[in-house]
Amino acid sequence: MSKTIFEKHSIGRQGVTLPKNDVEVSLENIIPRKFRRKTELKLPEVSELDVMRHFIELSSKNHFIEKGFYPLGSCTMKYNPKVQETLVRDLNISNLHPLQPEETVQGALEILYELQKDLSEISGMSAVTLQPSAGAHGEFVGLKIMQAYHKHKGNNHKTKIILPDTAHGTNPASVHLTGYEVIEIKSNENGTVDIEALKAVMDDSVAGVMLTNPNTLGIFEDQIEIISEMVHAVDGLMYMDGANLNALMGIVKAGEIGFDVMHFNLHKTFSTPHGGGGPGSGPVGVIDKLIPFLPVPMIGKKEDKFFLDYSHQETSIGKVLTFYGNFAVNVRAYIYIKMLGAKGIKDVAENAIINANYVKVKLQDYFHIPFNKNCMHEFVASGDWQKEKYGIKTLDIAKRILDKGYHAPTIYFPLLVHEAMMIEPTETESKETLDCFIKAMREIAKECEETPEIVKNAPINTPIKRVDDTRAVRQLDVKFKWSLEDRETCD
Repeated sequence: MSKTIFEKHSIGRQGVTLPKNDVEVSLENIIPRKFRRKTELKLPEVSELDVMRHFIELSSKNHFIEKGFYPLGSCTMKYNPKVQETLVRDLNISNLHPLQPEETVQGALEILYELQKDLSEISGMSAVTLQPSAGAHGEFVGLKIMQAYHKHKGNNHKTKIILPDTAHGTNPASVHLTGYEVIEIKSNENGTVDIEALKAVMDDSVAGVMLTNPNTLGIFEDQIEIISEMVHAVDGLMYMDGANLNALMGIVKAGEIGFDVMHFNLHKTFSTPHGGGGPGSGPVGVIDKLIPFLPVPMIGKKEDKFFLDYSHQETSIGKVLTFYGNFAVNVRAYIYIKMLGAKGIKDVAENAIINANYVKVKLQDYFHIPFNKNCMHEFVASGDWQKEKYGIKTLDIAKRILDKGYHAPTIYFPLLVHEAMMIEPTETESKETLDCFIKAMREIAKECEETPEIVKNAPINTPIKRVDDTRAVRQLDVKFKWSLEDRETCD
């Protein structure tokens, strides 16, 4: 295991020389005595070279998209073009302040205005707000818009939102946060919404149906128009979780197949690095009748000037973020869309679909695929065969994948698939990379049969070996406990 910065500590060693303080000021006036430390803070004394080597070593032990394949299902861990990172760091963008007068940030407002229009065009929605700062935040905002619509119409009897059992985990949480009751329905044998099950719970108390399309099985919900008719017949609304838009953009527009509101995950579909929990952006698009309820401000344009538009403030659900969206993520999405253009956007979706189907077909004889039909951008395999025959769990397989140099796919989700492995190759991976991954997965399937103990004890060649996941969660301890006096000078 690599040494920590503390273990590299040596008294008197410096990594930086601070200028001499030429300001005479009393410590008493800066920090009252009651707030001062009683003992000296033990900070490591290390050279700049030691610090650099430490963090380079740590980074190489992490897994990231530039290092290797990252088939994390339902998360679209695609490669992010570096031109976006270069441009978004331009001082004309990064040095802007959100409280600057409108006339001094016309360029920034134009970017946001154009992004609103582009997302509207891609989704078939009439208007888009860029304020929500994450996918789950977008869900919450979309549901609040639906709630405001029903309240405006006097639909106080509408208390339920219907979700399928393939829903993302944030969906029911967002529904509860907005005060609605979650009604879950089972999927049919094809992995899509069971129309008969939907009919059984559809009544006048339903405020809407919330669907991910394609769903978390990677299957397109091909009965959307039927579902939409049923929902709209009781004056409900159709919500689309746009987390899997990577498979649809340029091919299908949500607003044209019956959806009334949707959120986008710009950090997934439109290419922003989002490992480690952020940053994110979850814009929300709506059809015409829901525009009055969008958050304020929108970005407006009058003649050749851009401005923050509060014109529908009386009906709006209000402001949902301190300023206006996660600006840097929005700029990256704007660059990504403009670079690709309409044809490029469609190519992304088509390549994502081709890659997923290619991997699925190549693995279908080695792992059980419960819903084995043409998929969209991802598919769900199962470790059931390996568990039943050799006592090897999906968790074991995922650990062994790390030994092969790849990040493991999403496991044990969606919940309706036993020993699930959700695999999303994305559009940015080459056939050569996919072939190497397929070869590794086939090798693991063979190991399960011939040398199961290797798989059960994996990972073997990673910096950290097999850990007790249950104990780690129950006895969480993230403190570094170590004495400077106990350090060793070398491994």
